[in-house]
Amino acid sequence: MTTFLEQLSSMTVVVADTGELEAIKLFTPRDATTNPSLILAAAQMPEYQGLIDDALNSARKSLGSVSDVDQVVKEALDQICVVFGIEILKIVPGRVSTEVDARLSYDMQATIEKARKLISLYEKAGISREKVLIKIASTWEGIKAAESLEKEGIHCNLTLLFSFAQAVACAEAGVTLISPFVGRILDWYKAETGRDNYPGAEDPGVLSVTKIFNYYKRNGYETEVMGASFRNIDEIIELAGCDLLTISPKLLDQLKCKEGQLVRKLDNSNPGSSIDLVHLGQSEYDQMMKKDRMASEKLDEGIRGFSKAIDTLESQLKDRLVDLLVENESDDDYKIKSKILCN
Repeated sequence: MTTFLEQLSSMTVVVADTGELEAIKLFTPRDATTNPSLILAAAQMPEYQGLIDDALNSARKSLGSVSDVDQVVKEALDQICVVFGIEILKIVPGRVSTEVDARLSYDMQATIEKARKLISLYEKAGISREKVLIKIASTWEGIKAAESLEKEGIHCNLTLLFSFAQAVACAEAGVTLISPFVGRILDWYKAETGRDNYPGAEDPGVLSVTKIFNYYKRNGYETEVMGASFRNIDEIIELAGCDLLTISPKLLDQLKCKEGQLVRKLDNSNPGSSIDLVHLGQSEYDQMMKKDRMASEKLDEGIRGFSKAIDTLESQLKDRLVDLLVENESDDDYKIKSKILCN
């Protein structure tokens, strides 16, 4: 009897939701995704300290003789995200998703510029932009930034997606892929209702992704749907057949150990019932989001959480930069170190 993971992989593209290289090697997914929290977690592991140090040294070298520590750290942060992505692409045959700084989520132009910067770093390393998805939060500004980037051949993964309104706007913008967050939707409903358990078929996050998937397929949108942020394998089982599913190592392991018959629940060629085609401008989008308290709260919460992870990582990079300067001091190093210590 084949495992659930093997069966799932035959009907859905399985994506590893982790920044840990060893976990990716273990499960051999086609694609992999990262986010600031995952990069922060990976950066704590001793086995990745060499990658961190390489990024810090590369950032200092690329900026030349500067004394602006924050500039060095921000440059290093971009390089770290790309370095992890490059290492992941040595393992997976498909694509890696690399996230734009969440603190830019409401700034369309800054998001575009950051995405171009990340792609340029990949291309300088010999990685085709076809192998990279730029992750952007599904704010209106983020969606419009992605629309512009797609026209430049920079493919985007719209993340922190919790509502039908966000999904419609993304499809109309022609983005490559969306990542609706199944588990975080469930979290909100459990907290709101006091209900401890939702069977997979009744899970609010599962129902949301199913609605979006059927709407896309019924109306001929090419935007791919990748369910994300799972709390249990029942959610995954109910979305078997979705275009892609990005799954944590813990849940991948559970699927790998589970045997039985996995039934396809979503089907590109035979989607379930769907509502009529919807067109959204910014005012309609804003109105729909305002009425959807869950989506609005979870979007803001997600942006705050990812932003906090970036703040924490930058602080740790600054500390590590001091250590590197102590180990290998020069005149320029003294200038940088002095500014760090004075702050």
